[in-house]
Amino acid sequence: MHSSSTHTLSIPRKMEGHGEMGLIGEKIDTGLMVRMRDDEYESRSGSDNVEGASGDDLDAGDDQRPKKKKYHRHTPHQIQELEAFFKECPHPDEKQRLELSRRLGLETKQVKFWFQNRRTQMKTQLERHENLMLKQDNDKLKAENDIMRGAMANPICNNCGGPAIPGQISFEEHQLRIDNARLKDELNRICALANKFLGRPLSSLPAPIPLSCSNSGLELAVGRNGIDGLSSIGTSLHMGLDLGDGVLSTSAMPLIKPPMGLMGNEVPVDRSMFIDLALLAMDELIKMAQTDSPLWIKSLDGGKETLNYEEYKRTFSPCIGSKPAGFVTEATRDTGMVIINSLALVETLMDTGRWKDMFPCMVARAATIDWISTGSAGIRNGALQVMHAELQVLSPLVSVRQLKFLRFCKQQAEGVWAVVDVSLDISQEGTNVQPFVNCRKLPSGFVVQDLPNGYSKVTWVEHSEYDESCIHQLYRSFISAGMGFGAQRWVATLQRRCEFLAILMSSSIPNEDQTAVISSAGRSSMLKLAQRMTDNFCSGVCASTARNWDNLHVGNVGEDVRVMTRKNLDDPGEPPGIVLSAATSVWIPVAQPRLFDFLRDDQLRSEWDILSTGRPIQEMVHIAKGHKQGNCVSLLRGSPTNANENNMLILQETWSDASGSVVVYAPVDIPSINVVMGGGDSAYVALLPSGFAILPDEPSSYGRPHNCDRTMVKAGDNGTDGGGCLLTVGFQILLDSQPTAKLTVESVETVNNLISCTIQKVKAALKVT
Repeated sequence: MHSSSTHTLSIPRKMEGHGEMGLIGEKIDTGLMVRMRDDEYESRSGSDNVEGASGDDLDAGDDQRPKKKKYHRHTPHQIQELEAFFKECPHPDEKQRLELSRRLGLETKQVKFWFQNRRTQMKTQLERHENLMLKQDNDKLKAENDIMRGAMANPICNNCGGPAIPGQISFEEHQLRIDNARLKDELNRICALANKFLGRPLSSLPAPIPLSCSNSGLELAVGRNGIDGLSSIGTSLHMGLDLGDGVLSTSAMPLIKPPMGLMGNEVPVDRSMFIDLALLAMDELIKMAQTDSPLWIKSLDGGKETLNYEEYKRTFSPCIGSKPAGFVTEATRDTGMVIINSLALVETLMDTGRWKDMFPCMVARAATIDWISTGSAGIRNGALQVMHAELQVLSPLVSVRQLKFLRFCKQQAEGVWAVVDVSLDISQEGTNVQPFVNCRKLPSGFVVQDLPNGYSKVTWVEHSEYDESCIHQLYRSFISAGMGFGAQRWVATLQRRCEFLAILMSSSIPNEDQTAVISSAGRSSMLKLAQRMTDNFCSGVCASTARNWDNLHVGNVGEDVRVMTRKNLDDPGEPPGIVLSAATSVWIPVAQPRLFDFLRDDQLRSEWDILSTGRPIQEMVHIAKGHKQGNCVSLLRGSPTNANENNMLILQETWSDASGSVVVYAPVDIPSINVVMGGGDSAYVALLPSGFAILPDEPSSYGRPHNCDRTMVKAGDNGTDGGGCLLTVGFQILLDSQPTAKLTVESVETVNNLISCTIQKVKAALKVT
């Protein structure tokens, strides 16, 4: 029954530019075309708007004929514009539909119905074509069955060529023949589906392979991407569906886990969109990683590279939609040698826990939302997953980047792998919840190639768009140059961590100079404790969701100081009670290496550390984490100045690389640290870390901060060469051991004064203003 109101419907007329069927890579017989034209005539044209009869007309009686339907045909110009927009974006949002209706002189509902019916017609035509393909395959199998029956009726001996006397066919052989026919039918069906998604016919396939039919559903395979002339690789691979040697082979693909909602978003049901997006992103990454690519412009000194945006726009089409308003773009590329093989690196990146451990100060939190595919043949080749992550820069003035993205892993050649990340376009996910998004990852990732000496060559590409308003003026030039989230930081961190892992597995420990004897188990426990200390320091500085912090706004505390608090009730790794965290960032006209050496020097510690003022500091344990002298975990002891004071122990971790430096420390009690040094569990040692994060600030790379006057600093003074560094200071203290205690303004001001006093002491010791 029609409703009493008048409805206006739009049904697409035909698929412009795609022939009668609008399909790619398939031959259609004339009978099929005639039948589809008849069906299309019955369903009317997509460029016609039909005004249906009202309910009153239908109830008027049998002796009265209903009013004739009116057709409002779109003009050729309107159809052309709608078809062109449909090719670019089959799912326009409300703003895009409004703009189309205004530009074409149509109502918004007409545009909406046109696109709905256009998508419906395309889906219907594809289903019809698929059904016809299956019917043709069925007819072919029937014909082959008839031939086999005829051959079985008149068997011929292979040895003499004469008639043979067939024996009784066993039950097992009969079952094998049935399974073979069924599997062959499934293989043909999968090939037809793959043609539809890949957009072109498959290359020649090897002989049919046994497919496991225990799973109720079969996933589509993902093809290989050609490396397109990557200079160090001579093998060029075709893109297609590889069912022979295990690229997402349906026989090896396990059942997919159901999606797990995270942060209010559910994974869309249409996973073919993920496969298409992953293939596009991988293709873009491979081209971006090529040596001597015209997509990158080298600086005059041959070091830093800048993305050629003109060439980029000509080469690639946006795969996740247009850039949001107010967002800016950053793009970086870096290459380095790392002491790890390609397969181990790929396994690390595809495991969220190991990925976070490899980049501890960059990845605050990571989780896998859903596995689209776990790979094949026992390796990660073809693995595809939906992930959520929080990326951070060690400063309270830079917002944490929340990302929801696809991660796709693909083997390009023997010993050559690529892993690509690309953000999911939330506007196309079909969710009602629209969370705040301050960053989008365009195709980014790395290509890793094994080298003969046990090292690997890594080419890393980072390309993203972000909301610049979320970043303090002091850090905007730093972030826009890619120093905060760019490829240089990823490669530098990877090199340092791989060096640490190599030393950890080595029998010889470099730069080992310790007065206390410590076993290998004790060394491992000390390193775990130091890593937890550094992770807690980062969470207090960056305010990620890895730990639950409540922001405080106190009138006497400056805007550049972040003050947070949390109540600890049952975490054994932290003292019970109310914990206060305060952090701020400043620019200092001192080079990063000089400031790092000053802060880690235990002989100069009393010049800035209030707790160790007047106490001689001695290093009891030194555990190297790299070949650089400053990359280590230390246990420091502050000798008492009088008989009433106890020995003070300080656990400290320091490291430095091209992306920055960190000095983190925390007081520890003697009984607890003795247990850890004996190889005991470090999870029950209560820590409240404090420390420094130092980021290089080179004006030659990206200009000067907006709120700092560097004209007073001469080139060469304080070891800056006209530059300086960005220093972040963070403290965590226990305000009250009772979780129910009330927080006072005086306690917050005390922590704020502690930060200010420490910064002033550092400047005074380095003789800078």
